[in-house]
Amino acid sequence: MRNKSNRSNLKPLEIGIQAISGIGPKREKELKRLGINNVADLFYYFPRRYEDRSQFTPLDRLINNTNVTIQGTIKKTEIVRPKKSLTIYKAFLVNETGSIIAVWFNQPFLKNVLKAGTNIIASGKVDLKFERQIIVSDYEICRSEPEQLHTGRIIPVYWGSEKITSKLLREIIYKAKDKYLSQMEETLPPEIIDKYQLMSLTEALSEIHFPSDFDLLKKARYRLVFEELLVLQLSIKAYRKKIEKLRGVKHCKDKTLTDKLVENLPFSLTEAQKKVISQIEHDMESEKIMYRLVQGDVGAGKTVVAVWALVKAINGGFQGVLMAPTEILAEQHYLNLQKILKPLEISPVLLTGNTPITEKKEILNSVSQGEIKLVIGTHALIQNEVIFKNLGLIIIDEQHRFGVKQRLALQEKGSNPDVLVMTATPIPRSLALTLYCDMDLSIIDELPPGRKEVKTYHLSEKNRQQVYNLINREIKNGHQVYIVCPLVEESERLDLENVQRLADFLKSRIFPRYNIAVLHGRMTRSEKESIMNRFRNGEINILVTTTVIEVGVDVPNATVMVIENAERFGLAQLHQLRGRIGRGHAQSYCILVSEAKTEVAKARMEVMCRSNDGFIIAEEDLKIRGPGEIFGIKQHGLPDLKIADLILDQPILAETGRLVNQILAEGLDLPKYHKFKMAVEEKIKNNKINY
Repeated sequence: MRNKSNRSNLKPLEIGIQAISGIGPKREKELKRLGINNVADLFYYFPRRYEDRSQFTPLDRLINNTNVTIQGTIKKTEIVRPKKSLTIYKAFLVNETGSIIAVWFNQPFLKNVLKAGTNIIASGKVDLKFERQIIVSDYEICRSEPEQLHTGRIIPVYWGSEKITSKLLREIIYKAKDKYLSQMEETLPPEIIDKYQLMSLTEALSEIHFPSDFDLLKKARYRLVFEELLVLQLSIKAYRKKIEKLRGVKHCKDKTLTDKLVENLPFSLTEAQKKVISQIEHDMESEKIMYRLVQGDVGAGKTVVAVWALVKAINGGFQGVLMAPTEILAEQHYLNLQKILKPLEISPVLLTGNTPITEKKEILNSVSQGEIKLVIGTHALIQNEVIFKNLGLIIIDEQHRFGVKQRLALQEKGSNPDVLVMTATPIPRSLALTLYCDMDLSIIDELPPGRKEVKTYHLSEKNRQQVYNLINREIKNGHQVYIVCPLVEESERLDLENVQRLADFLKSRIFPRYNIAVLHGRMTRSEKESIMNRFRNGEINILVTTTVIEVGVDVPNATVMVIENAERFGLAQLHQLRGRIGRGHAQSYCILVSEAKTEVAKARMEVMCRSNDGFIIAEEDLKIRGPGEIFGIKQHGLPDLKIADLILDQPILAETGRLVNQILAEGLDLPKYHKFKMAVEEKIKNNKINY
């Protein structure tokens, strides 16, 4: 353990949060759950919003049901206990503009803190219905301190937890700012700061947490967004430059197997598929490493394009691998590719974490000898024991679900193999070009002919019988149904349907004659496989499931998707779920069951009912969610940006993009960029940039 004399020489990045007074082991543990591991993390834990408590409202000008900040002297106090579980503490405040009663609920300890004669600042909601009072949310005692922290200023509001409140974070960050902020090192060269008229790093971090006024807050945010987007784009473009210098696999031009594949397909390729295949063909036949992102809406036929690329690699004597994020999706690919590739005498194998040990050993041996040409699997593929003899092509499905390190680990199993990544998560083209500028971008923007749009309806609980009538009709017509619930077990915090309870209810009360099964992520592989096989074979009428079926599951006979508590899902996820139906020739229906009360929830439901186009939905998702919540960062793997918003900050994105080109042209190794380069490398090393 370092002593105090050594600690003074450390940088904020190296100073543990226990160095701040008031933080013991328990609070340290809670802060780490929020991603705060050191003092520097505290400075980069930005407020989610601000409340203006800088102006005191005169007591004779209060308006009912408004949030205000007031100042006054306590004339007297009293405690009222209207019932056993409720204590009301009242302080009668006066100043030169009038009087009011300040009210706190269940805080009897205040009798020892707030006494007659104490001068306080209080913020809260005005309630003039029965008497003149303010329901206090925050207060501070007026002392001779240079500035108030929780009232009388622009107040930062943070994402907290049950044990680490926004108020506590405010206090902790203020202590850290006072003691350590001056030790934060500037990373941008002086000429960039001068050219773009940026705040210094320390001033920006001070103002972003405790703004003096809104103008300085705006300038602080600009500086921090500028640097964050600069680092993001520089890391991506630097990586692109690195891979462009490498010599990749050059695949042969022979089309024997690929032509045979296309001839044996039970359908014709769309023009969009042909265009993307042509782009892939050009990449694979060149010496440069193919690094291409294929975007396509659900049902657009990305898998066939991927199979074409795999067949081309195998045709030239190379091995191919297809990695999927879940066992269900990996098995789905395995079953589909078995059928498609049988006429070509290519036999894929499936490798997941649950592959039996004996079978796994045989597969690993055959793969290392080059006898197996195509391996389909999950994260199990990146384990050290998986060795390829001649890996020429990597396909990564639902790319956003894998981290950078996982992707690179798979690439290292070959000698600069080509990489094709696919996603059905629609990302607007302008955004995709920024986020994935290390890749070439292909878009399959055409659905196969004859595909009917899924009819989508938003119904509330009172329309439940209509939902049951639709299910009954579709099953009688020989079709099948998905019912999706948000959680696998009950939660006291969220009143959501439990899949098992719902399945039992439907079986006993609503559909006693139908076969109903449950599917969720906690089942074993064999249980999941058994359920999905029975559902594919039509033995199960209704599958009550969690979002494990969100991606890739393909049962053309399923025509109804009921999504319970639909307001709990983001637009992108709702669209993915809906993509599980509408895969056959029969009309399909998606029913969003939701008591949507907020404007955001209502907007989501309206967009889903209005459009089946994933790219339109993606654009709307960006508009609805607002700053900091693009696609649901954790769910969809976009960069974990701390302050920038990739839509609202497009002008800064463009400006930093031009600067990145200039820096790379000059050379990032120049002495003036030394600290900035170190900052970029640190973020890449910690996998904080998704390039």
